[in-house]
Amino acid sequence: MSKLSDLINNPEMIPDSIEKLCAHSKSILSRGLIYCLLGWGLLANGDEVRHSFLGVGKANRSVIVGEDGEVKWKVDLPASDGWVLSNGNVLLAVYPNPEFPNGGVVEIDRDTKEYVFSYQGQQKEISSVQSLSDGTLLVAELGPEPRAIVLDRSGKVVHSMPLQCQKENAHMQTRMLRVLPNGNYIAPHLLDFAVKEYVPATGEVVRVIPTDDRGRAKHDWPFTAIRLENGNTLIGCTNGNRVIEVNAAGKIVWSVDNDDIGEPLIDDACGVQRLPNGNTVITSYHASGDKVKLLEVTPCKKVVWTFRGMPAGFHHFQILTTNGAPLKSNGLR
Repeated sequence: MSKLSDLINNPEMIPDSIEKLCAHSKSILSRGLIYCLLGWGLLANGDEVRHSFLGVGKANRSVIVGEDGEVKWKVDLPASDGWVLSNGNVLLAVYPNPEFPNGGVVEIDRDTKEYVFSYQGQQKEISSVQSLSDGTLLVAELGPEPRAIVLDRSGKVVHSMPLQCQKENAHMQTRMLRVLPNGNYIAPHLLDFAVKEYVPATGEVVRVIPTDDRGRAKHDWPFTAIRLENGNTLIGCTNGNRVIEVNAAGKIVWSVDNDDIGEPLIDDACGVQRLPNGNTVITSYHASGDKVKLLEVTPCKKVVWTFRGMPAGFHHFQILTTNGAPLKSNGLR
């Protein structure tokens, strides 16, 4: 049987019989169970999961951690979102600090740590950034008039779209704003308990995914919203300490919380990433000391990797390599 490290970035290597079995069902649970059983067999063969990643937050600042768990790169900037770009540079959405009083965006040369791009926030906070295919940047700017803006490489705002969310608490307006394959924007609005899909040209909301199915006292504030290839949406529910996957009809088809994994490893599920092998990596932002800061779970909720280093948790992260192999696709985050 192939090793786990071979399959992580090459799902096409899964035996034909497994793929044929998967093809007979559109259910994520059926497919997930197959992958889970396959994963158990591979792990039993002695493969240990190792990841390197970019981690961003306030206490830890912005770091790249190697597969050995050691910090390989660091800049003294608090950030809520970040990416290692294809050119090796690091793109960050920076929290308010003396250098960026209203938050900002920076792209940093990884070798020299010099800024090759910077933008000063115009309201209270910048919560997310994403590099688009044409080289522009999609940014969530929070404050009295929360908005999604697109920046060109000179720092000019070339498009602006109002975000439809509460205005009393700027910090809790939205987090991981992303562009979808259809060109629409998806935005998780925390205190609105809603993930909204917007048409950028008009600002029209064409879909709302509520996250208060358990009641608002659970604080299932959405932080990360990822549109998966199957059309489902994966949502990290922060203080609710759970992650849910919602289908196109609005039904929760998969979820994971501390009861599922059998121990309290999730403590503020902010950032989430779906890996090519179908597993899900989750932050535990409120974790401190030697508690788990990141964990990877299979579709059937088996924990196969944890990271306990650093003094505090991460707001978000980007898995970069697994067992020495760069992820072919690491945008599902």
